Amino acid sequence: MKQLDKIIFNQIQFYAYHGVFEEENKLGQKFEVDVELYLNLKKPGITDNIEDTVNYAKVYQLVEKVVMGTPKKLLESLAETIATELLSTFSNKGVHEVVIRVRKLQPPIAGHMKSVTVEINRSV
Repeated sequence: MKQLDKIIFNQIQFYAYHGVFEEENKLGQKFEVDVELYLNLKKPGITDNIEDTVNYAKVYQLVEKVVMGTPKKLLESLAETIATELLSTFSNKGVHEVVIRVRKLQPPIAGHMKSVTVEINRSV
């Protein structure tokens, strides 16, 4: 498969309630999500028409709906749900592959680290 163009969303930030521990579900914490959408951007590059590409605001709203929705225990599950929703919603705009990174900024782990990240790559 040839290399496609991509639209990238970096470090979308949320305060949400995902985690294995009860305290995480009650108190919440900060999460970041990166999204890469792979598609051909030649047509919108020529036409300069939003109808020929993915609406960035709609991508954000979908990610927000998932992250702020039903709490998940695992980052893996949260990333999988985001990927599935994006592919099913935007495949009609030519999105055939996504890379999702979900980052927990303050993981409840004894030790010092900036974050824990899960990255998945899915395609239709």
